[in-house]
Amino acid sequence: MSEAIYDIPVKSIDGTELTLDQFKGRALLVVNVASKCGLTPQYDGLEKLYEQKRAAGLEVLAFPANNFKGQEPGSDDEIKQFCSTTYDVTFPLFSKISVVGEDQHPLYGALTAAQPDASGDGPFRERLKGYGIAPNPAPDVLWNFEKFLVSRDGRVIGRFAPDITADDPRLIEAIDAELTRGA
Repeated sequence: MSEAIYDIPVKSIDGTELTLDQFKGRALLVVNVASKCGLTPQYDGLEKLYEQKRAAGLEVLAFPANNFKGQEPGSDDEIKQFCSTTYDVTFPLFSKISVVGEDQHPLYGALTAAQPDASGDGPFRERLKGYGIAPNPAPDVLWNFEKFLVSRDGRVIGRFAPDITADDPRLIEAIDAELTRGA
């Protein structure tokens, strides 16, 4: 898996075709995001985390997805504008993809296969049920703002429920352990 994740084709929010190879040697926090979700304010915390830990080797990579109740309806240009003006996002944004279903992007196929269970997803599953939403079964992504932590050598080493925020001690501890281990 370590080399394979770097070889998966992705597209920047500006439309540039690339792979994650440019991030080799850095810890990655890969997040599926949406602009019209109750969790959208997490952009602020993700930006703060990026600012605090980028110099130590962390990259936050955001992949907009419209898989959950149509909460990312915008075009790539609209998403980029929203993230820039509303949350002053400076971390890398990618073109909108699908993170679940038959059209699931290969990156998310690899991430979910490597880490089928998310830490702390039980309470969020129950919240979805309370809203009358049937949660996706594991290993599928549960909702917007699910987070995957990828080691400096490309291994998926953590997965965190959508409501685990960027300042949650469980996430910070995992990121710090990888940044310290890989330094």
